[in-house]
Amino acid sequence: MTGRGAPSRFLAAVLGSGLGRSVRQLQRLQLLFSPAAPDARGARQFVEEAAAEFARRHPEVVLYVRPGGGPAPVLLAEYLNGTVREELIANKTSEEIAQLATKLANQSGLDIVRIRKPFHTDNPSVQGQWHPLTNKPIALLVRGPRLTPPPIKP
Repeated sequence: MTGRGAPSRFLAAVLGSGLGRSVRQLQRLQLLFSPAAPDARGARQFVEEAAAEFARRHPEVVLYVRPGGGPAPVLLAEYLNGTVREELIANKTSEEIAQLATKLANQSGLDIVRIRKPFHTDNPSVQGQWHPLTNKPIALLVRGPRLTPPPIKP
């Protein structure tokens, strides 16, 4: 926690440095709804129309559809880091549920926090951050617009 009251951290890659194959963090998606409840109409339409397309687009995510007697329709997302997110989908349309499922599939499961700096190193340099013009000669640097054209030599 910081003085602002919002959690913050340095920018970090999920599961290593990001080199190599990308691993989707969403492991399991469960759709829990009542087959007869009026607020689960969108969930039933999602199962009939869009669930197969979602499963085709996201083959790495296991999609469970569990019709049962629950108080309200819920979308449960379980991530590889152990985080479980529960989204209420009562009175939502099939398209809104499909957008929510895609959003959950594209997230990492980590809490959304303020990033302190766009870069971070465990071994800071005394010289400062490198950029492409660090060791260039001064003659190559742009000094501003020229007010008069340079004289032409004969």
